[in-house]
Amino acid sequence: MGNELVSLMNMILISMASLLYCYFIAPKLPKGKFRLISFLPVFSLFLVLPLYVSSAFLSSNFAFLVTWLTTFKLVLFSFNLGPLAFDSKLSFPLFASIAFLPTRIKHSKTAKYVQNQKEVGKEPRPKIPLKLPAKVVIFVMLIMGQKYYEIVDPIAKLFMNCATLYFYLDMIMCLSNVFVRSRFGVEVSQSFNEPYLATSLQNFWGRRWNQLVSETLHNVVYQPVRYEVGAPRWMAVVMVFVVSGLMHELLLYYTIRVIPTWEVTWFFVMHGLCLAVEIELKRALGKRWRIHWAVSGPLTMAFLVATAHWLLFPPLLR
Repeated sequence: MGNELVSLMNMILISMASLLYCYFIAPKLPKGKFRLISFLPVFSLFLVLPLYVSSAFLSSNFAFLVTWLTTFKLVLFSFNLGPLAFDSKLSFPLFASIAFLPTRIKHSKTAKYVQNQKEVGKEPRPKIPLKLPAKVVIFVMLIMGQKYYEIVDPIAKLFMNCATLYFYLDMIMCLSNVFVRSRFGVEVSQSFNEPYLATSLQNFWGRRWNQLVSETLHNVVYQPVRYEVGAPRWMAVVMVFVVSGLMHELLLYYTIRVIPTWEVTWFFVMHGLCLAVEIELKRALGKRWRIHWAVSGPLTMAFLVATAHWLLFPPLLR
């Protein structure tokens, strides 16, 4: 364990030095491809650093926060977009906190996207908020309950896996928001919005599940494919999920270090295709397509849980 912590500290120091390079080189280069090219050595480092620890927990978390999110934030920053691109230059501590922590920042560079998101999956929905302390208690209970997994019904075990993943991600993002807001006074947004109350795939992926990743993928993938390439909306939506699937497959590789089976990628590709069909049907049928949330909610969750049981969890549980 001591060697793992030393390796982790080295990874953090290398990442911080790389971010210092990006912080100071960016003002000297025009936004666009030249700045992006100057960041490529940093992206290469972020890609290999998770391999320096053998702990699945440490490598997967580092890969999610740095290899994926920080890299994508820096890609946006190279074009003067995203959470790192404020109108005035940030102090390095704030720049590093936004780059490395899973925090959603509210400011002018993302206001357009946030405004557009208000219209995504806008449907009548119930509201049963769970506060952070309650989520922490539930998460601890789920972790303690893992020693009873062998005697738990498979369906209950599946729901426990889904809940554990949700509460863990929500907690680290909430704590990151608390730190950034209290330390720097920056306005932040929650990344999760009670995903267990989703009323459709569009509502789940567009408004409720991990909006930090959704927002990042929208800016890095959807907008260029939709508006720069000129692809139809459905294709841009599917491409977002293809990229998301590949990144999740990479995270899984860092976690278990075996040859990919691509099941995780296919999980996201399937959801991208289904979401594209749902969006086009809603546009074609309008309000006639609306189904009461008491019906659509359970159907949505059943589809999510069933496909996760089929494609998402098996590679990890094996």
